[in-house]
Amino acid sequence: MSITVTENDPFDALDAADFAFARRAWVDAAPARVYELVSDVSAISRWSPNAGDVSFDPGAGPWDGAWFSGRNHRDGKEWTSRSQIVHADPGAAFGFVVGGAENGIVHWEWTFTPQGRGTVVQQSWTLLRLDPVLGTTRAELDALRRYMINSVETTLTTLAQRLAEERSS
Repeated sequence: MSITVTENDPFDALDAADFAFARRAWVDAAPARVYELVSDVSAISRWSPNAGDVSFDPGAGPWDGAWFSGRNHRDGKEWTSRSQIVHADPGAAFGFVVGGAENGIVHWEWTFTPQGRGTVVQQSWTLLRLDPVLGTTRAELDALRRYMINSVETTLTTLAQRLAEERSS
């Protein structure tokens, strides 16, 4: 028996794992420096075209379990999200879950691998569960995935440019 997948498949025919992706870029900086920039969530708006006004909760910082809030925008809509850090390994990895570790919706993960005089930075985006706020059909979720891929590619390019400028000054 074969299953046919269409653009209009409802939730019960979709798998959140189908929409995950990762992108990577080489940047001209040591892993510790890249980690320092990425783990400063208040700077996310410098790299990401979709986020702004991001800050840790009072007394929190870039460590496992810490929470932060930020403004997001897409397609003329704007909202505030709450995220929890789930992986803070200085110089190696930084990850957070939108909605928190226990019932989150999206897992963002950055890894930093030394290569030559710089670092290969990988940014991944994983849907942890489907939710109507993200889309209710395969076509809507595919469109979201394409949008997020473009956002991640912009983020990595902007980060690489910033680090190159920092190195040349």
